[in-house]
Parts: sequence; structure tokens; C-alpha cells
Amino acid sequence: MRSISVFLVVLLCFAGIQSGAQTYDPALFNSLHWRMIGPFRGGRTVGACGVIQQPNVFYMGVNNGGVWKTDDFGRTWKPVFDANETGSVGDVEVAASNPDVVYVGSGEGIQRPDLSVGDGVYKSTDAGKTWTNMGLHDAQQIGGIDIDPKDENRVFVAALGHPYGPNKERGVYRTLDGGKTWKQVLYIDENTGAIQVGIDPKNPNVIYADMWAGRQGPWENGQWNGKESGLFKSIDGGDTWKKLTNGLPTTAEGLGRIGFGIAPSDPNRLYATVDAGEKGGIYRSDDAGETWSRIQSDGRLWGRGSDFAEVKIDPNNADIVYSANVVVWKSVDGGKTWSGFRGAPGGDDYHRIWINPTNNKIILIACDQGAIITVNGGETFSSWYNQPTAQFYHVSTDNAFPYNVYSGQQESGSAGIASRGNDGQITIREWHPVGVEEYGYIAADPLDPNIIYGGKITKYDKRTGQVQNIAPEAVRSGKYRFLRTAPVLFSPIDPTTLYFAGNVLFKTNDGGKSWQEMSPDLTRESWDIPASVGIYTSDELKKMPRRGVIYTVAPSPVDINTIWCGSDDGLIHITKDGGKTWNNVTPPEVTSWSKVSMLEASHTNVNEAYAAVNRIRCDDMHPHIYKTTDAGKTWKEIVNGLATDPINSVKEDTQRKGMLFAGSEKAVFVSFDDGEHWQSLKLDMPATSVRDLVIKDDDLVIGTHGRGFWILDDITPLRQLSAKNVNAKAFLFQPQTAIRVRWSMYPDTPLPQEEPAGENPPDGAIIDYYLQSDAKDAVLEISNEKGNLIRRYTNKDTLYIIPDVNIPLYWIRPQQILSATKGSHRFLWDMHYAPLNTAPEYPISAIYKNTVPTPSSPWVMPGRYVAKLTVDGAIFTQTFNVAMDPRVKTSINDLQMQHDISLQCYQNQKEIAAISNEVNQWINSVNALAAKAKGKSASGLRTFSDQLQRMLDASNASQPGFDKLSNAFASVFGILQEADMTPTTQTVQAFKAAQASYESTKQSWIEFKTATLPKLNKQLKSAGLPLLSE
Repeated sequence: MRSISVFLVVLLCFAGIQSGAQTYDPALFNSLHWRMIGPFRGGRTVGACGVIQQPNVFYMGVNNGGVWKTDDFGRTWKPVFDANETGSVGDVEVAASNPDVVYVGSGEGIQRPDLSVGDGVYKSTDAGKTWTNMGLHDAQQIGGIDIDPKDENRVFVAALGHPYGPNKERGVYRTLDGGKTWKQVLYIDENTGAIQVGIDPKNPNVIYADMWAGRQGPWENGQWNGKESGLFKSIDGGDTWKKLTNGLPTTAEGLGRIGFGIAPSDPNRLYATVDAGEKGGIYRSDDAGETWSRIQSDGRLWGRGSDFAEVKIDPNNADIVYSANVVVWKSVDGGKTWSGFRGAPGGDDYHRIWINPTNNKIILIACDQGAIITVNGGETFSSWYNQPTAQFYHVSTDNAFPYNVYSGQQESGSAGIASRGNDGQITIREWHPVGVEEYGYIAADPLDPNIIYGGKITKYDKRTGQVQNIAPEAVRSGKYRFLRTAPVLFSPIDPTTLYFAGNVLFKTNDGGKSWQEMSPDLTRESWDIPASVGIYTSDELKKMPRRGVIYTVAPSPVDINTIWCGSDDGLIHITKDGGKTWNNVTPPEVTSWSKVSMLEASHTNVNEAYAAVNRIRCDDMHPHIYKTTDAGKTWKEIVNGLATDPINSVKEDTQRKGMLFAGSEKAVFVSFDDGEHWQSLKLDMPATSVRDLVIKDDDLVIGTHGRGFWILDDITPLRQLSAKNVNAKAFLFQPQTAIRVRWSMYPDTPLPQEEPAGENPPDGAIIDYYLQSDAKDAVLEISNEKGNLIRRYTNKDTLYIIPDVNIPLYWIRPQQILSATKGSHRFLWDMHYAPLNTAPEYPISAIYKNTVPTPSSPWVMPGRYVAKLTVDGAIFTQTFNVAMDPRVKTSINDLQMQHDISLQCYQNQKEIAAISNEVNQWINSVNALAAKAKGKSASGLRTFSDQLQRMLDASNASQPGFDKLSNAFASVFGILQEADMTPTTQTVQAFKAAQASYESTKQSWIEFKTATLPKLNKQLKSAGLPLLSE
């Protein structure tokens, strides 16, 4: 860690004064944990492969979600690629000769307006446990891999190349040594790449490859197909190639992408989906590609050919063929007629089909909804509602408790999901669509979280489930332009003001009943053509209709009249008079079609703002973030420490001035000095495209484009980092306000552990501390504001003993011991008194790997508490608050009564346990004395022992035994503690009755002991037995 000069350090965390620090050692905060909350609804998946020898095992490659593996036919999926530097995957293939060898092509391997790129080919030799990058880093998009069925080291790769510009690392590559070296065996030019490669299953010297000169433009929906696209064949293992043209369309006729399939039972039979306008269709060859004929022109089978180009033939019958498109189609007569095999209204958008060569009823299909498997030839399929690979463009939260997280989900619709589940985890019960289109922003009404706005633009009522179109124009006139994602957000100052943007900015103050146009067109009237367009550049591109839109809006949290707008064609505007006038304040470095992906207005300075500029569509993979402190007159680029990766989002912390967060195509970054220096905040999160992030209270919430929603709970340690605690031998951070909330209120039998679920927030008050080196002794004490000790933990505590329970131990939550090892630590206090020293019991409503014993001690009251950490004699203290779950409306007086009675029951049980222990000691001593006695003396001692035993287990109502009393207090305690509600009259009466009986029984024991102890000890002494203590 870099040294920090004392004169630079000025930190008052909650006053918002920034530290002079540059970067901090991650060891100071690496105990923070990203948790995934879902939703479990799959996203776009284009890579899919099964294992021939293991028919239950499959892999899927998610466009921005990494590689996943199932070994139970898709019942559950597990990520196996998370340790790598990219989550963008275009293909995954398993070697037929060795199921432990798996190759992955990174980059989405498709051409579309919105995508992420990869960094080469990866290989695993242990069935996905570990991976090695094998090169081809600049190919960016690898959508096709094929492995020699008899030689795991002989592999062909289809490299599509840069999606937004020319580059030379594209075409078909071959390795003969398992990826150690690669040879480019088919290359046309820097604008033409390979999208698919396939090996003849019976002759490995015969190779087919589709070359595609596809290019995405720097503006939305801009794309070109070049002149060199076509299908190629090699008969000498890839050394030489011939273009197959006989019967196929030409590029002059509109030829673009081709997807082909080789019949395993008859390799002379090939099928192809051919994207070629009027000449497009399903084509067939019966002579190994020498001649072709179109057998179907129905656009349902091959349309949108740049998105879908998959045709797969049954392994045993060359006349049975499948085509993946919006629907999966099947033909059983060699392609003459087709019927729907799998699909749904709205389109599932299928990309990849894998059929087990030894059992054609086992089929894996990958689509925009995820991956599904059939084992009965398509009669039934597994679910894609078990894959947390949703693709989001933005993220927002509401003001409910627990707060909800929202976004439009690419390919699926929208998702609103609770940040905390009432049942100990976040299941499908906690999420629901909210009536917004797949690309949309979502904004919940700050005053009523039941009302949700989003898309272009709708109003959704959670209570009724109804959706209303409230767009500024009920019928579009063409006056306004909108693209896939249009900003929708509320003013941070006026909760009734809602903004919505197309090429102009709108606002409404009446929930969309009427709209006011706040700006002129804030996009470019004219533009330059970026150099990345290359050979497709023409004067006509400068004359095309105006097509930019406002992509980001940032109302100032300081001044309601100041609003920033950024466009996808590279302009930044500001108004300081509520929209009456607008000034173009674009930094000169932000050129045409540099997408201003996110603007953030400072929370403290009306003239300060930040701009994230994503130039991936200009073939620029560098990060770009700009800062202004003078309302846009001047800008400074602030990217020191960021990886070479486009930036999608930048946000300023709401409490610590100068602490910034940024989301890139691979990770989250943090700056503690207003962007002067950045460092990774990836922690334990997988690599994925982070499209947006929001600070919600003390949490950092992100929306990814491939891995759903993630939350970094309680970032208060980040807010408190300073030179003081960095250089300290130990440091206790001030805890956030802890909410006394019941982690699980589920009363029924548990969900099967195979059911997918997101992770709940930490269960308890979060205590963060840091140790510069290992300590010998560490003690944490929690006291109330009166100084009464509530809980004490040490690093020498031992785990409680789990009895021989009648459940598998995988249900039980791992126990936590206070750590004295160096580094950062996050400890949880459950906001209870110390548990009774009794065997733990586990509730019926278990949570897989997260079930805690039923509490035997009461909740503490809301209020002020003190945490004292003692490390090898050095003492650190912090105060913090415990607040009640805001959903609980029970009065503080009733909560206090509940607490006091519960505490008395708890203390009584502790006293009874001590008395019972003492009585049992008496019984043991008397029995030992009786064993040595004879005659009447022995009989008398046994009678005396029986009297002692009755003191424990007597059941008479007038003076019950201690066991019955303990059970009574436990019953009352359980009733009181099961809900945060006013104690019932009958519960209070039961407590009073038990208390009265207890006082009577306890007094009887005291009197009995006083009268009997001297006599008994005299007898014990005479017998040479240990005396009982008074």
C-alpha cells in the first residue's frame, strides 16, 4: 500500500470531506461480499454442448454470463468459469475423445447492436474446474469451435474479429498441439471473419467454414455485410480452401451469414440456413457441398439470419433436421416440410442445438432464455427458470422495505425483485415482471412503490397488475425518436417530477397524464464518420436522417433547475434554468458517435458532474470517464487505474464526497479521490458486463448484462477508510444502523435445495474491523447504552456442539468465530442476548446451508449500543443504533413489554438450569452415599433422593418442579419471540402464573437446602465423599 502523507489526510467520513489517499490496500475491505439476488430467468445463451460419454452432463456458454455446467440433465446449473477475466462467451465444445477437455471461445460470437467482446480461447483439462487462456486475444468474437473427434489437440476456431472495426486476427485458426500454437489457415481480409467451422465426422481432413463480412455500425441498428462472405471447404485438413458457390446466393444477391450442418450418418448431406434477402432460405447439398438447392424459402425457418444460423441433423437419420430461429423447427423428410418443435409466442430466439450422438432423444437447446434439455425427444424439457444469467441495461431501486431492484431484462421483459426475502432467501416468490419492455429503464414512484414507470413509457400498478401506456404521443407522429433504452427517472429533489427522454427531454408532474417538452433535439445535426467504419464509409452516411437520442439524464440533487443530458451520438448538454435554455458542453475529446452512457450530477456541487463515455462502437476498448467542476466549461479525463475496458456507468457516493464507483464491461471499480485514482472492487464477483449501478442507502446495487442483479451490502467501511485507520495496527469501523428484521419468517417445510434462490443480506448487525497483523487475543463486547453487557465473543470461543440431529448436516449454517488473523473481517451479531447453554434445535423451515438454531435468547430492544473490540489489550469502541423493522407497527411500549417478559423468561431459564444442576449434584451425592449405607439408613437416603428428584420433575399445579417451570417459561418465551407483536393477555397471564409458581418453588428449594445441607454434608464427610457447596 502506498504511503500517505499526513498533511494530505483530511477525512471526516460523514461530513463528506474527502481523503487525500490515492488507493487503498484491498486487504482493508476484502471481507465485503457481493451477493447475487437473481432473478433466476436465463439470458441469451449461444454456446451449448453435451458430453457423449456422460449423458447427464452438459455445458452452456452465456453471452455475458460465463460457462455453466449441469450433471443432472439441467435440474441445476453451476458456474465453472467465474475465475477468468471475461464472462463473454460465444461457444463451448467438449472433446469427444476426452470428456475432461473443454474449449471455450470468448466474445459473444454474434453481430448485434449491443454486445460484449472476449479475449481469446480458453481450455480446461479437468472438466471445467480450471481454465487457461490459449491465445487469440484480439479476435474479440469467437463464435465457433470444432474439435477433431479422435484428437483432442487438433482444434479449429472460427474467429469473427472486431464487431465494430477491422482487424487482422480473424478467420479460421487451427491448432495441432492443444492450443499452444495457432495457425491462421483461412483469412480473407481484415473485414471478413469466420462465424462457424465444422469437421466432417467421418473424415477429419474435410473442414467447412462460413466466412462472414458482417460489421456493426457506431450507431444503433447500423450494420453492413461485405463482399467476401461465403461458405468454404477444405479437403486437406485446412491447408487449402475452396469457396462453395454452386447453387448458393452471392453477396451481390444479399448473401450474409450462413449456418451449416453436416449429417453424421451421411456426411455428403449438408443443410444450411442462408441469409440472403429474396434468395434466403434453407439449402441442401447431397454431394458434400459441391452443389446446393434451396428447399425452403419460408422466412420463419431462416429469417433474421444475422441472429440465427443453426441447423442440426439427427445423428442416425439424414432426413431428420432441425433449424433454430425464433422457434426451433423440425423436418423429418429431408427439409421439404417443417413443424414447430419448440417455441412460444413472442419468440424464445434459439441459437444452438446439440444432439447426443448415441441417443437422439437427448437434445440440448440454447436460446435467448437460457439452456434447456430434453431426454425424451422433445416431449418435455428442463427449465430455464434456474439460470441467473439475466441481461440488464440499467438498475434502479424503490423506497420500500425491503427495497426492490428493477430493470428491463433483455429478451424477456422486466424484473422487479426484493433485495431481501421474508423466507431466508430470495426465491421466485420475491420477483415479478413490472410491465416494462426488455430494454427499458424503470423508475418506481418515490412516494408510492406500488406505482412503477418504465420503457417508452408505461405505468404499472403492483396492486392490480395493470399496465397503462402513458407515452407523450399516444400515436407516434415521427416527430420524436426513441431507441431501445430510453431514460426514465424521477427528480432527486421533487418526487412528483418524472423525466423521460427520446431525442428531446420530457417531464410530467401528474404521473404521465400530461407531458411537457423540456428541450429541443439534443443530438447531433451533423456528424463525422468514425474511422472504425473503414471501407463502409461513404458520403451518404453523413446525409442519413438524424438518428441520435438522449441516452442518459442526470438531474442535479442540489438544484432542481440544473439538468444534464448525454446522447448516444456524443453530445453533453446542460440546462440551469429548468429547460428554458440548453448549452452544449461536450468535451472536445468526445467525438461523433461516442456514446455518453451515463452522466452523474454531483450530490454537493451544482457545477460538478461526471460522464462515462463508452466508445466500443467506435472500436475503442479504452475506458473514458470525464469530470467537470465548472458546469461543463472544462473537462478532465479521470481513468488512472482503470483496466483497458469500456466504461458503462459512473456514480458518486451519496455520503462520502469524492468516492466514485464505475461499472465496466468486466468489473466494478472504486475511486476514493474523486477519480484521480481507481482500483478494482470486483472482490468475489464474476467477470461480467456491469451496465449500471446505484447507491441505495448503505448498499451498492448493480445491474449486469449477463449475471442478473448483485448487491454489495453495507459499504460503510469504504466510506470510513482513511490514513488513520490504514496505518493503525487495528481498527473498528463504525457500524451502520442495524435493522432488527427477522431473517426468515417461513413456517413450512423447506424448499428443496435444488430450487434456485438468491442470497439474503447478512443476518444481523454488521461489525467490520481490520487487523494489520495476527493477534493473540481478540474480544468483541456488545453493550447497551446503560453499559450492560449483552454479548461477548472471543477468538478462543469454540463451536457449539451439534447433537445427533435427524437431518443431513448440509442444512446447517456454518458457525462464525471472531477472527484474530490479519486482514479485514466482517462479523455478525444476531441482535440477541447470549443463547442458553442447551442443545440447539432447528426449525422445520430450513434453508439449505443456512439454517440457524431456533433462538433461545431474546431480541434486544431498538436503541443505542456500543461495540468494544479489544485486540491484545488495545481497545477500540464504536456506537451504533439498532432500529426496528419499519414494517412492524407495534408500539415501542408494547415491544418493551415483550422484551422485558421475554428477558425474564430467559433469565429464569438460566437460573433454573443452575438450580437443576445443583439439585442433580445433590442427587448424585446422596445416591453415592446410599450405595455405601445399609438397612434403614440406605432406605432413608433413597427416599431423600426421590424427594430431590420430585423437586425437578414434580407436576402438581400448586408447586411444580423446576423442569416443568423451565418448560413453561420456554413456552411463553417462544410465543413472545415468534412475532414482533403486542403480547396477548393470555400470554401475559401465563407468564405471571409461571413466575408466581417459580418464586414459590425456588423459595421451597432455598428453605429445603438451608435445613438439609448441614446434615447431608456431615454424612458425606463421614463417608469420605465430596461435600456439597452452600
